[in-house]
Amino acid sequence: MSTILKLEDLCYGYIDGGYKREILKSLSYEFEEGTFYTILGPSGSGKTTLLSLMAGLDTQESGKIYFQGEDIDQIGLYQYRRNKIGVVFQSYNLISYLTARENLELAMTETDNPIPGSHQDLAYALLKMVGIASTKADRLVSHLSGGEQQRVAIARAIAGNVDLIFADEPTGNLDTATEEEIIRLFQMLAEEYGKTIIAVTHSNEVSKLSDRRIFLRGGKLEDLH
Repeated sequence: MSTILKLEDLCYGYIDGGYKREILKSLSYEFEEGTFYTILGPSGSGKTTLLSLMAGLDTQESGKIYFQGEDIDQIGLYQYRRNKIGVVFQSYNLISYLTARENLELAMTETDNPIPGSHQDLAYALLKMVGIASTKADRLVSHLSGGEQQRVAIARAIAGNVDLIFADEPTGNLDTATEEEIIRLFQMLAEEYGKTIIAVTHSNEVSKLSDRRIFLRGGKLEDLH
């Protein structure tokens, strides 16, 4: 498989009580296409910080991040976020006064990537793919359950025609049964559609269902087997 995202000697820290606290220490790792990854680690280890750096939402002190061989700083962080990746948040971050379909259509207008065919038809198709029927696609997202909103958020993340999806504790607000459904959805996106999923989670049960499990410890990533 080809490498889609490469981390090279990432360093990140902050001042805490007058002392420099190093979160990431010369961290290097390569993520392959079409693979579902989970990142585990104790509270405060820097999992969300790392995800923010990889998603271009924050900037490392030193080191490089390459998307398909190109430095994301050279791509431009705004262009990288707009055209290369999707992000799924624990709190969904959907626009509550729009329907599920409208949330996806809005995402399609916010990318420079080609969107094939009708935006409306594609939105319905993506929602159906993640288990949201057309009857619910036209409901306000605020009228959907938590699990349904997270499915909409996942569909929105791929609506911009991207291949790399980041997810920050995507099942943290869900019950166990719904959690498993969301993880199966990530598995399907990786296996059948070639998407790369990188999810931060505190749950060993979620992590066991991913293709690759990684542990963030001491500022570095270690593969778990």
